[in-house]
Amino acid sequence: MIRQGQTVLITGADGFIGSHLTEHLVRHGANVTALSMYNSFDSNGWLDDLPDDIRKSTRVVRGDIRDSAFVSNLCKGQNVVLHLAALIGIPYSFQAPQSYVDVNICGTLNVLNGTRDNHVERVVVTSTSEVYGTALTVPISESHPYQAQSPYSASKISADMMAESFKRSFDLPVVILRPFNTFGPRQSERAILPTVIRQALDSRCPEIRVGSVSPKRDLTFVRDTADAFLRAGWSEGLEYGTPYNVGSGKTISVGELIDKIQSLAGTNKPVISEDARIRPKGSEVEVLLADPQRFVTATGWSAEIGLNAGLQETIDWWSARLKSGLVRASASYMV
Repeated sequence: MIRQGQTVLITGADGFIGSHLTEHLVRHGANVTALSMYNSFDSNGWLDDLPDDIRKSTRVVRGDIRDSAFVSNLCKGQNVVLHLAALIGIPYSFQAPQSYVDVNICGTLNVLNGTRDNHVERVVVTSTSEVYGTALTVPISESHPYQAQSPYSASKISADMMAESFKRSFDLPVVILRPFNTFGPRQSERAILPTVIRQALDSRCPEIRVGSVSPKRDLTFVRDTADAFLRAGWSEGLEYGTPYNVGSGKTISVGELIDKIQSLAGTNKPVISEDARIRPKGSEVEVLLADPQRFVTATGWSAEIGLNAGLQETIDWWSARLKSGLVRASASYMV
């Protein structure tokens, strides 16, 4: 699929999925430019945790996708652009919705313009299962109606529509990849799975504090999601300007997930539902269950790593981080 030495730009490469994707593509022989959000702390996010051989083979650039001229310059000479940079914290989107418009909509517009102006062979825009809201029918296919149940999901719907419009208006070769919930090492504690694992393992936490335990999620291990991006970037036969769901096709409730994590971690802590962690009324997405068949048929992709195996690897990663003291000081609610 990937030709040796092909140039690839990954925006949001310093994040959870982006760092795994960077590693995945370097190992497949790509010449990767990894965009890290500019900061004054000399940090490249999770890129700094990659193995030495991967870091040495990666061109890391710091910048901001909200800067149109910067993004256009970065797209020059790229064969493929994989656009993952976004604000993704759903709770924070209720507090600062304008920032989600600036980053998720305007940032995506800058990437689309940059790839168009520089004749990039293909761009992959990252969507989210949150655009569907609480499922009206399951499993969820790409024809399911959009339901904006948070400013975050509204911003991602808008970004997807912008990508679709660039295919229709300018014939841009854009693939819209729509992953359902991804989990694994390096994920922020703002997500349900890592915050449960952290609290289950941390001796300073007498209980596990969560929001609602009823929502059901379709979970895919991060290396499988990274492989989906590779296929979205290079597979023949994909239709441009339309979304493709990526998920396991299986669902598990938050409550069942907590039980499974505690069993694998060897803990049995009480579970407390905390008001601060519960989404505003009418915004909680109760069921997300993917129908990924369209993407599977087009690319041959499948979720290879089972939930138990993925959870065990993630628990082991968190255990090592805790033993090394490489965690934030507090296990309290993180927006």
